[in-house]
Amino acid sequence: MKKLLTTSAVALAAFAGAASAQDTSACLITKTDTNPFFVKMREGAEAKAAELGIALNSYAGKVDGDHETQVAAIETCIANGAKGILLTASDTSSIVPAVQQARDAGILVIALDTPLEPIDSADMTFATDNFLAGELIGKWAAASLGDAAADAKIGMLDLAVSQPSVGVLRDQGFLTGFGIDVKDPGKWGDEDDPRIVGNDVTQGNEEGGRRAMENLLASDPMINVVYTINEPAAAGAYEALKAIGRENDVLIVSVDGGCPGVANVKDGVIGATSQQYPLLMASKGIEAIAAFAADGTKPQATDGKDFFDTGVALVTDKPVDGVESIDTEEGTNLCWG
Repeated sequence: MKKLLTTSAVALAAFAGAASAQDTSACLITKTDTNPFFVKMREGAEAKAAELGIALNSYAGKVDGDHETQVAAIETCIANGAKGILLTASDTSSIVPAVQQARDAGILVIALDTPLEPIDSADMTFATDNFLAGELIGKWAAASLGDAAADAKIGMLDLAVSQPSVGVLRDQGFLTGFGIDVKDPGKWGDEDDPRIVGNDVTQGNEEGGRRAMENLLASDPMINVVYTINEPAAAGAYEALKAIGRENDVLIVSVDGGCPGVANVKDGVIGATSQQYPLLMASKGIEAIAAFAADGTKPQATDGKDFFDTGVALVTDKPVDGVESIDTEEGTNLCWG
């Protein structure tokens, strides 16, 4: 993990010093401004913009899934002459025409966290390897169950019916790690493995996680493994399980690595989570905009991947053989929110 972060820093080190960023403006457009993940992302962008002398304007959807507000924000950034846009898209395919308008206007567009569809619709993506993040928790869950994994009853708590790429990648990574055939890896919900009780959507928040968990428990009250798109959804799922006295015999796994989520791993609410690094995504994104403003340099993908990988680590206090992880003490030192 530390080696990857160091490599990331070296790979982009030239961006910070190369740019004379006077009179350069940039935009950060996130899905919401309340999720701690996006709050930390904004902090990283603001700090680096202040350091490099870039004027940063931040925008966010009213809720996760608010595509129209994000399109309006892109239009505003174009009109204001922004040099670069950092974007976490709510609708990763429908946003593409607006992104293309920005690129046609000479603006560098970097997707943060959530790849666009297709991924090359943005100039570059700075993100966690979301498939790997899902795969890590899938492998951990299967190894934790041992022989019982063959008879697991799995509830899948996804993000949204629009199936943004980040949600698809995490879902399909988890199932692959668990040993389940994902059929079409470009979408979730077409699997026919009898261990999957069903999929429901959470909008990435606690109330959505509680409601989705209740719906799946109505289908099968004996679910014993729960995949969640993020830690707020996991917290909601736990409350639904607690309401029926099942909080201690269901394995919940998640992705994010925020401080509340790591605390929930320590407390046994979540068995394991894959930690990502939003501050690094945003700060490196601002450095890339500074370099582009200075001499037209564009960021390059990590070797062997079609995006710039900002790292991921599995956080758990119950390590298993064959799955590399860090404990909650180290996870707390690296967490956000």
